[in-house]
Amino acid sequence: MLVDSHCHLDFPEFDADRAGLIDEAHAAGVGLMVTISTRVRRFDQIRAIAERYPSVFCSVGTHPNSAHEEPDVTTAELVALAAHPKVVAIGEAGLDYVYGAEHKAEQARGLRRHIAAARLTGLPLVIHAREADEDMVAILTEENGEGAFPAILHCFSSGARLAEVGVALGCYVSFSGILTFRSAENIRAIARDIPEDRLLVETDAPYLAPVPHRGHTNRPAYVRDTAAVLAEVRGLSMERIAAVTTANFRRLFTKVPASAFEKAAAAHG
Repeated sequence: MLVDSHCHLDFPEFDADRAGLIDEAHAAGVGLMVTISTRVRRFDQIRAIAERYPSVFCSVGTHPNSAHEEPDVTTAELVALAAHPKVVAIGEAGLDYVYGAEHKAEQARGLRRHIAAARLTGLPLVIHAREADEDMVAILTEENGEGAFPAILHCFSSGARLAEVGVALGCYVSFSGILTFRSAENIRAIARDIPEDRLLVETDAPYLAPVPHRGHTNRPAYVRDTAAVLAEVRGLSMERIAAVTTANFRRLFTKVPASAFEKAAAAHG
Protein backbone atom coordinates (compact mmCIF):
# COMPACT_ATOMS: atom_id res chain seq x y z
CA MET A 1 0.00 0.00 0.00
CA LEU A 2 1.11 3.53 -0.81
CA VAL A 3 -0.02 6.88 0.56
CA ASP A 4 -0.27 10.09 -1.46
CA SER A 5 0.81 12.50 1.27
CA HIS A 6 0.05 15.63 -0.77
CA CYS A 7 -2.56 16.24 -3.48
CA HIS A 8 -5.19 18.88 -4.26
CA LEU A 9 -8.47 17.07 -4.77
CA ASP A 10 -10.47 20.29 -4.55
CA PHE A 11 -8.94 21.72 -7.72
CA PRO A 12 -11.27 22.13 -10.71
CA GLU A 13 -9.36 19.58 -12.80
CA PHE A 14 -11.04 16.89 -10.70
CA ASP A 15 -14.58 18.27 -10.47
CA ALA A 16 -15.94 16.06 -13.25
CA ASP A 17 -15.26 12.72 -11.54
CA ARG A 18 -13.67 13.03 -8.12
CA ALA A 19 -15.09 9.70 -6.98
CA GLY A 20 -13.63 7.98 -10.02
CA LEU A 21 -10.26 9.58 -9.34
CA ILE A 22 -10.23 8.18 -5.81
CA ASP A 23 -11.36 4.73 -6.99
CA GLU A 24 -8.55 4.78 -9.56
CA ALA A 25 -6.05 5.54 -6.80
CA HIS A 26 -7.33 2.66 -4.72
CA ALA A 27 -7.04 0.32 -7.70
CA ALA A 28 -3.39 1.40 -8.08
CA GLY A 29 -2.67 0.50 -4.45
CA VAL A 30 -2.93 4.00 -3.00
CA GLY A 31 -4.80 3.44 0.22
CA LEU A 32 -4.86 6.94 1.72
CA MET A 33 -4.61 10.50 0.43
CA VAL A 34 -4.18 13.91 2.06
CA THR A 35 -5.78 16.78 0.16
CA ILE A 36 -3.91 19.95 1.00
CA SER A 37 -5.36 23.36 1.75
CA THR A 38 -4.02 26.37 -0.14
CA ARG A 39 -6.47 28.98 1.18
CA VAL A 40 -8.09 29.01 4.59
CA ARG A 41 -11.03 30.99 3.19
CA ARG A 42 -11.81 27.98 0.97
CA PHE A 43 -11.33 25.42 3.71
CA ASP A 44 -15.00 24.40 3.65
CA GLN A 45 -14.46 22.84 0.21
CA ILE A 46 -11.46 20.85 1.40
CA ARG A 47 -13.24 19.68 4.53
CA ALA A 48 -16.29 18.55 2.56
CA ILE A 49 -14.16 16.33 0.32
CA ALA A 50 -12.40 14.77 3.30
CA GLU A 51 -15.71 14.17 5.04
CA ARG A 52 -17.19 12.48 1.97
CA TYR A 53 -14.40 9.96 1.30
CA PRO A 54 -13.16 7.71 4.13
CA SER A 55 -9.67 7.33 2.62
CA VAL A 56 -9.14 11.10 2.25
CA PHE A 57 -7.83 13.40 4.98
CA CYS A 58 -6.93 17.08 4.74
CA SER A 59 -4.89 19.99 6.03
CA VAL A 60 -5.73 23.60 6.81
CA GLY A 61 -3.54 26.51 5.77
CA THR A 62 -2.59 29.23 3.31
CA HIS A 63 -0.15 28.65 0.46
CA PRO A 64 2.70 31.21 0.38
CA ASN A 65 1.52 32.53 -2.98
CA SER A 66 -1.79 33.41 -1.30
CA ALA A 67 -0.29 34.74 1.93
CA HIS A 68 -0.80 38.36 0.87
CA GLU A 69 -4.48 37.60 0.13
CA GLU A 70 -5.10 36.10 3.59
CA PRO A 71 -3.05 38.28 5.94
CA ASP A 72 -5.75 38.08 8.60
CA VAL A 73 -5.46 34.31 9.13
CA THR A 74 -4.30 33.84 12.71
CA THR A 75 -2.65 30.99 14.54
CA ALA A 76 -5.74 30.73 16.74
CA GLU A 77 -7.97 30.28 13.68
CA LEU A 78 -5.71 27.57 12.29
CA VAL A 79 -5.72 25.74 15.61
CA ALA A 80 -9.51 25.96 15.85
CA LEU A 81 -10.07 24.63 12.34
CA ALA A 82 -7.53 21.87 12.91
CA ALA A 83 -9.73 20.42 15.64
CA HIS A 84 -11.88 18.77 12.96
CA PRO A 85 -11.25 14.99 13.03
CA LYS A 86 -10.34 14.89 9.34
CA VAL A 87 -7.67 17.62 9.59
CA VAL A 88 -4.32 15.87 10.01
CA ALA A 89 -1.84 18.61 9.05
CA ILE A 90 -1.21 22.37 9.00
CA GLY A 91 -0.42 24.14 5.71
CA GLU A 92 0.76 24.22 3.13
CA ALA A 93 2.73 27.29 4.10
CA GLY A 94 6.22 28.48 3.31
CA LEU A 95 8.30 30.64 1.01
CA ASP A 96 8.06 30.81 -2.78
CA TYR A 97 10.36 33.32 -4.44
CA VAL A 98 9.58 32.15 -7.98
CA TYR A 99 6.05 33.51 -8.13
CA GLY A 100 5.81 35.47 -4.88
CA ALA A 101 9.09 37.28 -4.33
CA GLU A 102 7.29 40.63 -4.04
CA HIS A 103 5.44 39.28 -0.99
CA LYS A 104 8.37 37.91 1.01
CA ALA A 105 7.35 39.65 4.22
CA GLU A 106 3.76 38.36 4.08
CA GLN A 107 5.00 34.85 3.32
CA ALA A 108 7.39 34.86 6.27
CA ARG A 109 4.72 36.13 8.66
CA GLY A 110 2.28 33.51 7.44
CA LEU A 111 4.86 30.75 7.74
CA ARG A 112 5.60 31.67 11.35
CA ARG A 113 1.88 31.64 12.22
CA HIS A 114 1.57 28.18 10.70
CA ILE A 115 4.64 26.99 12.60
CA ALA A 116 3.03 28.18 15.82
CA ALA A 117 -0.15 26.27 14.92
CA ALA A 118 1.86 23.10 14.24
CA ARG A 119 3.63 23.51 17.56
CA LEU A 120 0.34 23.99 19.44
CA THR A 121 -1.57 21.16 17.75
CA GLY A 122 1.23 18.67 17.28
CA LEU A 123 0.14 18.27 13.66
CA PRO A 124 2.81 18.22 10.95
CA LEU A 125 3.46 21.45 9.08
CA VAL A 126 3.46 20.99 5.30
CA ILE A 127 6.26 23.26 4.08
CA HIS A 128 6.42 24.72 0.57
CA ALA A 129 9.93 25.94 -0.28
CA ARG A 130 10.87 27.19 -3.73
CA GLU A 131 14.00 29.19 -4.56
CA ALA A 132 14.10 30.33 -0.93
CA ASP A 133 16.57 27.94 0.68
CA GLU A 134 18.59 30.45 2.69
CA ASP A 135 15.60 32.17 4.25
CA MET A 136 13.85 28.85 4.89
CA VAL A 137 16.90 27.47 6.70
CA ALA A 138 17.06 30.63 8.82
CA ILE A 139 13.37 30.57 9.78
CA LEU A 140 13.23 26.84 10.52
CA THR A 141 16.38 27.03 12.63
CA GLU A 142 15.16 30.07 14.56
CA GLU A 143 11.68 28.67 15.14
CA ASN A 144 13.00 25.31 16.28
CA GLY A 145 14.95 27.20 18.87
CA GLU A 146 11.61 28.43 20.23
CA GLY A 147 10.22 24.89 20.42
CA ALA A 148 10.15 21.82 18.22
CA PHE A 149 7.32 21.11 15.78
CA PRO A 150 6.69 18.26 13.30
CA ALA A 151 7.15 19.17 9.63
CA ILE A 152 7.52 17.89 6.10
CA LEU A 153 9.48 19.48 3.27
CA HIS A 154 6.95 18.74 0.56
CA CYS A 155 7.61 18.28 -3.17
CA PHE A 156 11.31 18.62 -2.50
CA SER A 157 13.11 20.58 -5.23
CA SER A 158 15.61 22.56 -3.15
CA GLY A 159 19.30 22.19 -2.47
CA ALA A 160 21.13 19.66 -0.34
CA ARG A 161 21.68 22.12 2.53
CA LEU A 162 17.96 22.63 3.11
CA ALA A 163 17.46 18.85 3.12
CA GLU A 164 20.31 18.38 5.59
CA VAL A 165 19.13 21.14 7.93
CA GLY A 166 15.54 19.97 7.67
CA VAL A 167 16.41 16.41 8.59
CA ALA A 168 18.61 17.62 11.46
CA LEU A 169 15.64 19.60 12.78
CA GLY A 170 13.34 16.58 12.56
CA CYS A 171 11.64 17.21 9.22
CA TYR A 172 10.53 14.52 6.81
CA VAL A 173 11.24 14.96 3.09
CA SER A 174 8.64 14.17 0.44
CA PHE A 175 9.39 13.53 -3.21
CA SER A 176 6.99 14.20 -6.08
CA GLY A 177 7.03 13.46 -9.79
CA ILE A 178 10.01 15.82 -10.09
CA LEU A 179 12.11 12.88 -8.91
CA THR A 180 11.38 11.11 -12.22
CA PHE A 181 12.34 14.01 -14.51
CA ARG A 182 15.41 13.54 -16.68
CA SER A 183 16.81 16.89 -15.50
CA ALA A 184 16.44 16.08 -11.79
CA GLU A 185 19.61 14.08 -11.10
CA ASN A 186 20.42 16.51 -8.28
CA ILE A 187 17.11 15.67 -6.59
CA ARG A 188 17.72 11.95 -7.05
CA ALA A 189 21.15 12.41 -5.44
CA ILE A 190 19.53 14.06 -2.44
CA ALA A 191 16.90 11.30 -2.27
CA ARG A 192 19.70 8.72 -2.03
CA ASP A 193 21.04 10.39 1.11
CA ILE A 194 17.86 11.09 3.08
CA PRO A 195 17.57 8.74 6.07
CA GLU A 196 15.15 5.94 5.28
CA ASP A 197 12.90 6.82 8.18
CA ARG A 198 12.29 10.35 6.81
CA LEU A 199 11.16 9.50 3.24
CA LEU A 200 7.69 10.22 1.89
CA VAL A 201 6.10 10.26 -1.57
CA GLU A 202 3.39 12.44 -3.04
CA THR A 203 1.88 13.62 -6.31
CA ASP A 204 1.05 17.30 -5.72
CA ALA A 205 -1.75 16.47 -8.17
CA PRO A 206 -2.88 17.96 -10.48
CA TYR A 207 0.68 19.26 -10.96
CA LEU A 208 4.02 17.63 -11.81
CA ALA A 209 2.89 14.35 -13.37
CA PRO A 210 5.75 11.85 -13.23
CA VAL A 211 7.27 10.02 -16.13
CA PRO A 212 5.60 8.37 -18.08
CA HIS A 213 2.65 10.77 -17.63
CA ARG A 214 4.46 14.06 -18.37
CA GLY A 215 2.21 16.54 -20.12
CA HIS A 216 -0.95 15.13 -18.53
CA THR A 217 -2.90 16.06 -15.42
CA ASN A 218 -1.32 14.39 -12.42
CA ARG A 219 -3.50 12.01 -10.40
CA PRO A 220 -3.06 10.33 -6.99
CA ALA A 221 -2.70 6.93 -8.69
CA TYR A 222 0.53 8.16 -10.24
CA VAL A 223 2.31 8.27 -6.88
CA ARG A 224 3.23 4.68 -7.73
CA ASP A 225 5.46 5.91 -10.57
CA THR A 226 7.34 8.25 -8.24
CA ALA A 227 7.68 5.51 -5.64
CA ALA A 228 9.11 3.18 -8.27
CA VAL A 229 11.87 5.67 -9.12
CA LEU A 230 12.57 6.29 -5.44
CA ALA A 231 12.91 2.53 -4.96
CA GLU A 232 15.34 2.36 -7.86
CA VAL A 233 17.37 5.31 -6.54
CA ARG A 234 17.60 3.70 -3.10
CA GLY A 235 18.27 0.19 -4.38
CA LEU A 236 15.11 -1.15 -2.78
CA SER A 237 12.18 -3.21 -3.97
CA MET A 238 8.86 -1.56 -4.68
CA GLU A 239 7.36 -3.48 -1.77
CA ARG A 240 10.03 -2.17 0.58
CA ILE A 241 9.65 1.47 -0.48
CA ALA A 242 5.88 1.20 -0.09
CA ALA A 243 6.28 -0.22 3.40
CA VAL A 244 8.87 2.39 4.39
CA THR A 245 6.98 5.44 3.14
CA THR A 246 3.67 4.24 4.57
CA ALA A 247 5.26 3.59 7.96
CA ASN A 248 6.88 7.03 7.87
CA PHE A 249 3.57 8.64 6.98
CA ARG A 250 1.90 6.89 9.88
CA ARG A 251 4.62 8.06 12.27
CA LEU A 252 4.34 11.68 11.15
CA PHE A 253 0.60 11.99 10.56
CA THR A 254 -0.34 10.79 14.01
CA LYS A 255 -3.93 12.01 13.85
CA VAL A 256 -4.88 9.59 11.07
CA PRO A 257 -6.68 6.85 13.02
CA ALA A 258 -5.31 3.34 13.14
CA SER A 259 -8.61 2.09 11.74
CA ALA A 260 -7.98 4.02 8.50
CA PHE A 261 -4.63 2.28 8.01
CA GLU A 262 -6.12 -1.10 8.86
CA LYS A 263 -8.99 -0.69 6.42
CA ALA A 264 -6.69 0.53 3.64
CA ALA A 265 -4.16 -2.24 4.27
CA ALA A 266 -6.89 -4.88 4.19
CA ALA A 267 -8.14 -3.53 0.86
CA HIS A 268 -4.66 -3.68 -0.64
CA GLY A 269 -3.42 -6.95 0.72
